[in-house]
Amino acid sequence: STMRERKTTDPPHSSTDLSEGKEKLRLKQEVGLISGVSLIAGTMIGSGIFMSPEWVLHHMGNPASSLLIWAACGLLAMFGALSYAELGTIIKESGGEYIYILRIFGSFPAFLFAYTSVILVRPASLAAVCLSFAEYAVAPFYPGCSPPQVVVKCTAAACILLLTIINCLNVRLATSVMNVFTAAKLLALLVIVVGGLVLLAKGQTQSFQNGFQGTTPGIGAVGVAFYQGLWSYDGWNNLNYVTEELKKPEVTLPRAVMIAIPLVTCLYLLVNVSYLAAMAPSELLSSGAVAVTWGDKVLGSWAWLISLSVALSTFGSSNGTFFSGGRVCYIAAREGHMPDILSMAHVRRLTPSPALMFTSMMSLIMIISGNFTSIVNFFSFIAWLFYGMTISGLLYLKIKKPELPRSYKVPIIIPIIMLIAAVYLVLAPIIDQPQIEILYIIPFIGSGVILYFPLVHFKCHPRFLQSITLHLQLFLEVAPTTRDAN
Repeated sequence: STMRERKTTDPPHSSTDLSEGKEKLRLKQEVGLISGVSLIAGTMIGSGIFMSPEWVLHHMGNPASSLLIWAACGLLAMFGALSYAELGTIIKESGGEYIYILRIFGSFPAFLFAYTSVILVRPASLAAVCLSFAEYAVAPFYPGCSPPQVVVKCTAAACILLLTIINCLNVRLATSVMNVFTAAKLLALLVIVVGGLVLLAKGQTQSFQNGFQGTTPGIGAVGVAFYQGLWSYDGWNNLNYVTEELKKPEVTLPRAVMIAIPLVTCLYLLVNVSYLAAMAPSELLSSGAVAVTWGDKVLGSWAWLISLSVALSTFGSSNGTFFSGGRVCYIAAREGHMPDILSMAHVRRLTPSPALMFTSMMSLIMIISGNFTSIVNFFSFIAWLFYGMTISGLLYLKIKKPELPRSYKVPIIIPIIMLIAAVYLVLAPIIDQPQIEILYIIPFIGSGVILYFPLVHFKCHPRFLQSITLHLQLFLEVAPTTRDAN
């Protein structure tokens, strides 16, 4: 097609891979160990630890069992990340779950993942983080009352547009923003942890007496509590989305995982203990913004620092989510599962700008139509459906193809535990507490099945799309990242 015949006019950044018979415009390998740890920790520590504690406590019914959920979520995130680290050293390509499902199970399930991820899952994740950023950013301007939803949504939209500009300009700029904001949010969490330890030393342990009293029974309640807790750990797999941009991925990927996730888990547990030291469970449940309530009680006139810190934290997290989410769209398009224009990179800046712009547009639609809690439940159900499929792919490779070269191996019991957890998290809320957001997913995936056969399998592409792609390519100054050398 006309789109595939265009070549980049920027030869210094092109390279030829004779073994594949393709000339490639490549994204730069600019993500090292520190940036890798920042990408994982910086994305994980976002809105969740400041928004989810009240919901985990609400579903579990008491402080002790809610702390167990937080610890279990950290362990599960670690198991998942270690499993993905092995996959990342076998299949050294960007794209996370999408590229693993494609290489192991084939085109059809990979298309369904790409379709749901690019149009729903990643934009939903970004929208939820930006909404929580907006809640905390505007909170100081509305003391004693909830800010108007129109103000919150406009602020969230402005956040997404700013992130689009940063990520389209330069990969190094995006990773530098990640590193700075990760340092800021770690400092904010340390303030909360130290404040909590001081309160405990003074004997404020009332919340922990009879800790298991009033535990909520039911597998559905535990499943939804896990959804809210695991939302706070979301991002444990983010480095697998940018494998091609890692320096020495076979070393950087496992090391970054082993540093970032235990660090985040310890911080989350200590922050939850600090919240419960400062507030009775009933106060925590009635708080719209837990960290702000903690700041009012512990820091007094300096409480504004917490709102600022949380806003910085969630902005940094949304940057990490955006950075990796755009890559899924870009890789899926490069493999022929999305429109060609989304597989292209800017000829000078070497960023996948069309994919980033598309992700931004879908996130803006999510912000207009959704709220934080419904978006989290919706995101979690569909994400764990595909996590389970990806982990089953790893088990298949371990059993059927043990001879494949890999620089890191995870014990087989870990992906087995992860798969059982994924099945539980998908089925438990459906069986016990079916929610309307989950029912929307079935017809959406069905529409993906309908689209796959004409557009991907039989490659029926209307001619006017070629003309639109060519005009967009000229306007955005982008070129295909791969093309047939013939």
